[in-house]
Amino acid sequence: MTTEFNDQKIKKTNPQSSQKGPNTVVFDSVNFLKTVTTNPGIYQMYDANNKILYVGKAKNLKNRLASYFRSSGLPVKTRALVAKIQTIQVTVTHTEAEALILEQNLIKKHRPPYNILMRDDKSYPYIYLSTNDEYPQLSFHRGVKRGKGRYFGPYPSSGAVRESLKLLQKVFKVRQCDNSYFSNRSRPCLQYQIGRCTGPCVDLISPEHYADSVKHTVMFLEGQNKTLINELANKMDQYASDLAFEQAALVRDQIQQLQQVQATQTIDGDIGDLDLFACELAAGAVCVQVLFVRGGRVLGSKSYFPKVHLDETINQILSAFIAQFYMSPDSSREVPKQIVSSHPIEDEALITEALTTANNRQVAITQNVRTTRLQWLKLACQSAKQNLNSHLANKQNIHNRFAALQETLGLAKPPTRMECFDVSHSSGEATVASCVVFDQNGPLKSDYRKFNIEGITAGDDYAAMQQALKRRYSRIKSGDEKMPDILFIDGGKGQVSQATKVLEELEIDKLMVIGIAKGTTRKAGFEYLYRPDTGDEFVMPSDSPALHLMQHIRDESHRFAITGHKQRRDKKRRESPLEGIPGVGPKRRRELLRYLGGWQEVSAASADDLAKVPGISQKLADDIYTALHNS
Repeated sequence: MTTEFNDQKIKKTNPQSSQKGPNTVVFDSVNFLKTVTTNPGIYQMYDANNKILYVGKAKNLKNRLASYFRSSGLPVKTRALVAKIQTIQVTVTHTEAEALILEQNLIKKHRPPYNILMRDDKSYPYIYLSTNDEYPQLSFHRGVKRGKGRYFGPYPSSGAVRESLKLLQKVFKVRQCDNSYFSNRSRPCLQYQIGRCTGPCVDLISPEHYADSVKHTVMFLEGQNKTLINELANKMDQYASDLAFEQAALVRDQIQQLQQVQATQTIDGDIGDLDLFACELAAGAVCVQVLFVRGGRVLGSKSYFPKVHLDETINQILSAFIAQFYMSPDSSREVPKQIVSSHPIEDEALITEALTTANNRQVAITQNVRTTRLQWLKLACQSAKQNLNSHLANKQNIHNRFAALQETLGLAKPPTRMECFDVSHSSGEATVASCVVFDQNGPLKSDYRKFNIEGITAGDDYAAMQQALKRRYSRIKSGDEKMPDILFIDGGKGQVSQATKVLEELEIDKLMVIGIAKGTTRKAGFEYLYRPDTGDEFVMPSDSPALHLMQHIRDESHRFAITGHKQRRDKKRRESPLEGIPGVGPKRRRELLRYLGGWQEVSAASADDLAKVPGISQKLADDIYTALHNS
């Protein structure tokens, strides 16, 4: 098995397209922005030569990136930047603070031409705890980590670190004075007098009790202790009850500062060097997101879109990708000590041995990670999913797939509108049929429809499909909805026959119907297609763009049907079976449950027993019994 990978580009038509030459493919922001998440994160912009132009951060990626493609009001520098964009890649983070740190790491590493490059290039602030002293010191630190001890951070704001140190000094009373000052004291200093130190310099606290304070400080900085925040919250409530609003506001600010310090920093840590690989597979396309961590700091993120066959699993894709990533003849990439993948990979032992031998040191490949590495892996997985959605929404990719479908089906022109139906239920419960719509821009979610199926035998997929199609195409026949060019049915000849029967009844004779049925292996790439107009059954090549498009619409229909079914099933299970019975309102339901002792007793009661409940007549009792027993 071989897997090739190349950097792919997301293209767009934008207001500055006139600045490009006639043969230049411009970036397709319209479809790209449809797929961008609203989460915080960073974005990297690349030119046609795959060179980085700009790195930016955003609290809301969708809103920030949309601001670059306004029709007017852009500064000259921004217009020049947008005119060169050929690719945008995003990396999702948990908070805007994490995005800021990752942004600065990438700017320092790549020095993009459109970013402002600071000459002083300051490092980030840390909270430092010395560990080689009998009475450890807590202090502010910036720069090279030379001292023996623990470093907590980094933090994007030095002001927040200093305010937090003051608060920690008040609460835990760990010393913050220099060692030279500490070792020359003969009596307690002012910090002891105002209650911000326990006086370890003159032995007013034992090493054991001081160690407890240090332990609690570490637990808090690691985000493991919420006791202090709870105490401050209670104190704030007490101040508010006593109408001491100024003191309450001060405590509120302290809580906010504590939460800022306590937040886990997942962009930097002390884990060392590793690369993380996350793979996402959908609709015949694959995205592998690589996160590069050096010295415990995320230094970069890159998306790759390998060309693969649809019968390959994620495990096989990652195996081939990682092997080529590090061991191809023209590769000069540094191999870290640890490689983390989102899924187990094939030939893991063989690849590990080869990388270890080639680098003359032990290299480990793993999927089982915790704490900071797990957070990094989650970021890589989120980014892989986001970038794959953007890749699938690429207008050029969609155009190529529609052209391939036109050729495959022998159409005079590419279809402009397609619909696909699927049915979902749990053993016949809460049956829902879905209708999804694709046009030449991809999924048209505003035209999606769900149909709650009623009045059929539980589990009868044929009847469910017939009911949904009749309801849908009766509206289309009356002119309330648009007629598609192609109707896809997720299923084989049985489901397709229901579709053709409904269309014949409604006298719709110019609509092409195609069934997409899973093959005997039920794996992607082995589907067979059925055309009732010609009677043809055929299997398409697994790398066919036309098949990828049909799989995309089929998978979207399946997803939408399952989502609708789960929502309906969950809603039904939250409802009381007594609801919906005429004459039984909230008061009578309450009396039934209270008098008989619970739902099981109500369901087991006879009509005469139900009639004994206050407020329930004999006729209403008969109606309730009939409704509960379907008799």
